[in-house]
Amino acid sequence: MSKILKFEIDGVEIEARRGQSIMQAADDAGVYIPRLCDVEGLEPQGSCRVCVVKQNGRVVSACTQPAIEGSQVENETEEILGYRRDLVRMLYHEGNHLCPICEASGRCELQAMGYRLGITQATKYPYLQPVRPVDASHPDIVLDTNRCILCGRCIRASRDVDGKHVFEYVGRGINKRVGVNGNRLADTDVELKDRAIDLATCPVGCIIQKGQGFFAPIGERQFDKRPITLGVGPGKEKKT
Repeated sequence: MSKILKFEIDGVEIEARRGQSIMQAADDAGVYIPRLCDVEGLEPQGSCRVCVVKQNGRVVSACTQPAIEGSQVENETEEILGYRRDLVRMLYHEGNHLCPICEASGRCELQAMGYRLGITQATKYPYLQPVRPVDASHPDIVLDTNRCILCGRCIRASRDVDGKHVFEYVGRGINKRVGVNGNRLADTDVELKDRAIDLATCPVGCIIQKGQGFFAPIGERQFDKRPITLGVGPGKEKKT
């Protein structure tokens, strides 16, 4: 049995190794599928749904759905882009994202995704305006879950890479948030060197390294000169 299969994304033939997800095959081929919860080196979770595509007419998450021989995948249709715009708008409305004053502005993947999708204001849904405590107890790290989009990247990084289980989901439904395995962040064994704290792990401004806030002037930040694309995440080749 051949280890290589072929399928199409928006009419373009793509090769994939058997067992690869649609997103992995697309990345290898230089075809960008938007994502927020997925990042290289972590197990795919499929929670943000921004990578939603249609495979043979069925809506699936590209980061978890295997590529299928001969399948037709829709990635950049107006229908799919509409789904993604609504998903990103809801993420803005569910948290407190004040981009002009956020330390992550310019390198925030949610902000960059909004620009990529043509979202200049998120007024389609009512703002939930959560009030969550900011944990600045750690000498090197601040945790502000008001900005969290529940991508789970810090959870998977701490669990699977650092082996520490510092972060985990707590609560249910609208009260779901990221918590820590202690009364406060200072009571955990988290360190600056951890993958969970790496600036490339949190896609927004939820995890902030003290002293690394406004890291670059406007015009020189990560997404000031190029849109969010395959360059996101450590080790990714910068393709457009």
